[in-house]
Amino acid sequence: MSTLTVTGVSASYGSKEVLHDVDLVVPTGTTTAILGPSGCGKTTLLRVIAGFRAPSAGRVAIDDRDVVADGVWVAPERRGIGYVAQEGNLFPHLDIAHNLTFGLNWRERRASAGVPELLELVGLDPELARRRPDQLSGGQQQRVALARALARKPGLVLLDEPFSSLDTALRASTRASVAQALAATGTTVVLVTHDQSEALSFADQVAIMRAGRFAHVGPPPDVYHSPVDPHAAAFLGDAVMVSGRVVAGSGAGSGAGRRVISPLGELETPDALASVEGLDVEVMLRPEQLRLVRSGHTGPPLGTLDGSTSRLGPRGTAQGVVVDTTYYGHDALVSVRLEDDAHTVVQARTTGSAMPSVGERVGVTVDGPARIYPLA
Repeated sequence: MSTLTVTGVSASYGSKEVLHDVDLVVPTGTTTAILGPSGCGKTTLLRVIAGFRAPSAGRVAIDDRDVVADGVWVAPERRGIGYVAQEGNLFPHLDIAHNLTFGLNWRERRASAGVPELLELVGLDPELARRRPDQLSGGQQQRVALARALARKPGLVLLDEPFSSLDTALRASTRASVAQALAATGTTVVLVTHDQSEALSFADQVAIMRAGRFAHVGPPPDVYHSPVDPHAAAFLGDAVMVSGRVVAGSGAGSGAGRRVISPLGELETPDALASVEGLDVEVMLRPEQLRLVRSGHTGPPLGTLDGSTSRLGPRGTAQGVVVDTTYYGHDALVSVRLEDDAHTVVQARTTGSAMPSVGERVGVTVDGPARIYPLA
């Protein structure tokens, strides 16, 4: 197990700088997911850590050992890092057993687990050792690639979008098997991905990268529920953005009484920004916080994911008309145009079985606090 520390790393392709003074700490035995759009620099950072690309500035350390620094450059094979690429990159002419042991010297082969043990570690039948890569499914090939990376018992493993080429069902099962294998070895992991759900479910820490810098680094619940800005909020899942204004509140305790008025009513917010009464702000909610009630209905909200009832704010329930629905089976995304503000359309997430019809009048209530941002 190893701690990874990246300090002030910059990197360029020709005259274009793609990483700008990047800092990151990945604690021992944890998983960090680097999440961002294509071209933001996340794979370049992974290649700098692995030693496949030299940065123009900065330091990379594994535990207390510098592998990149002023006057220091440690070759990739001497960094004690395992690397799994997007396609796995298994040798097609070798069987699985020889793929797993390829490149190991005799000392490493003696120190490493045997081929059957490596396959069992990643949830594969040891009988597969005699097969070639083209005789395995895509998910099995990715697990073999991980087993090969773990054969040298590295303290740090880098995963470069290893599940992106798999179909949805296979991606989920392969990801679960890989997570179990990594947890069993206590390996420190850095995952590069563009899949928000993958980052949130797989990692202990999520680092959102934008234009070569980290916009927000933190535990998955923090970056999802309290994103640093509206751009991060929109990137990390569906977000409901409405205008608002801070109003005076009441109550005792830290953060108590902080409220913001919006087209959805008077909302609670824990943000310190809400202490500035009269401030115009942008309000962020997640669609699952919006509860729908059929017009005139006084029972539980319509199709809430947890079946719970919601608190009505001081202004009661906002009214609206359903203008669009997107059905996913297990749930649905419902777009509602608010009657008091015809320019505002909000999205609520309901269970798929309780999805209302387009044109139906509904009430909208909000469950939980809102996140607010100053208007640009």
